[in-house]
Amino acid sequence: MKPVIYEIDTWPWLAGLGVTLAEVPGAVWDEVAAPGLDGVWLMGVWERSPAGLAVARSNEELQRSFREALPDLAPEDVAGSPYCVRRYRVDDRLGGPEGLAVARAELRRRGLRLYLDYVPNHVAPDHPAVAGHPDWFVRLDDGSIAHGRDPYFPPWPDVVQLNAFSQGMRAATAAALAGIAEQCDGIRCDMAMLLTNEVFARTWGQSAGPVPESEFWPQVIGTLRERHPDVELIAEAYWDTEWLLQEQGFDFCYDKRLYDRLVHEDAGSIRKHLAAGLEYQEKLIRFLENHDEPRAAATLPGGRGRAAAVAVATLPGAVLWHDGQFEGRRTHLPVFLARYPAEQADGGLRDFYRRLVGAAAEVRTGRWRLLETAGWPDNQSHQNLLAWAWDSAIVVINYSDHPVQGIVELNRPELAGRAWRLTDRLDGRVFERSGSDLAAKGLYVDLSPWGTHVLTYQ
Repeated sequence: MKPVIYEIDTWPWLAGLGVTLAEVPGAVWDEVAAPGLDGVWLMGVWERSPAGLAVARSNEELQRSFREALPDLAPEDVAGSPYCVRRYRVDDRLGGPEGLAVARAELRRRGLRLYLDYVPNHVAPDHPAVAGHPDWFVRLDDGSIAHGRDPYFPPWPDVVQLNAFSQGMRAATAAALAGIAEQCDGIRCDMAMLLTNEVFARTWGQSAGPVPESEFWPQVIGTLRERHPDVELIAEAYWDTEWLLQEQGFDFCYDKRLYDRLVHEDAGSIRKHLAAGLEYQEKLIRFLENHDEPRAAATLPGGRGRAAAVAVATLPGAVLWHDGQFEGRRTHLPVFLARYPAEQADGGLRDFYRRLVGAAAEVRTGRWRLLETAGWPDNQSHQNLLAWAWDSAIVVINYSDHPVQGIVELNRPELAGRAWRLTDRLDGRVFERSGSDLAAKGLYVDLSPWGTHVLTYQ
């Protein structure tokens, strides 16, 4: 299964509804369960730290980012970071474990799987392990516990650093993941690459102690799979560590490279990225936004955003959509905040996404193939085309801001001998084509700037 997952920022979502997880109306769950979705990631359900909240309320840099998102910021709008976890127990203010169980049952009733978070790199400064198991943490030369960090940025002021080389910490991680797996169907592991031996040793040096012979994730995941063989594991991954983490046991890894190419680069760069092996691509999770990234409506406005969405929706692998993305929200909300700003929904964009997600579920069947394109000596605009096929579908995208004409090389001799009816699943247009022409010459396309085809044929 290559799931299509919808991420919900749980605290502000519930605040907007004025309910807990146990009280979400059935009509709301019906709206969430759009055709084409396979699962819901309730981001940020775990118990947040009072100590971390105090840091968030006193840190001026954080406060500035809060006011940028919410100009009318009030003290109660700051809930603390969901990645500053005090305990892996659902926060009572969100409905507690009982509320999560109700939500999971509602999702299951609608055929949706539930995904939750785990933060392996750090915990809140008032997490019980800080006092109970001090050997699980990285300590500095002065004996203090280090703040959590990655090797490229300053430490995070509201969390303390777990030691990936500690065998006790590894066992505790496996136990914590098992506890989470009892409450959901899949787990997204935050900044998973930070726990690999090479990255952790580079980040912490002698403070971490000797490098173990075994890697962190194979050891932890191996233990977890003994009790929960079917739980799906997603790695937030950067720095070209995707293949490594796939090999270490993750079912899917973030495809941040594709995100960067879609936002900043051109069709040629994207095509090179998609030339990677299918085994690798099928274990990537594609996205245009999530709680860490700016809103897609702000970074990819207009036609480019729609073209990028068609790509993400119809490629192999898993797909991640974000609450508010379909409606065109533009304000990136810091995860510390408990309320969304008021924004006008873009009804046209919402209708487009609903059609796209439903259509993608229909076309992503069988085996995926990247297709070549061709042009003419006096017209090489085909280089701006992206094209691929599933068993009974063809996707073509003009990833540029000017019109493009070209030939998509199908390499399907079996199409010859009959007429074919091509239907665009996004706008309903129908094209009659000769199978002999399709087999011998390919598919001619003429697309407007950022134009797309999602074609099924019969």
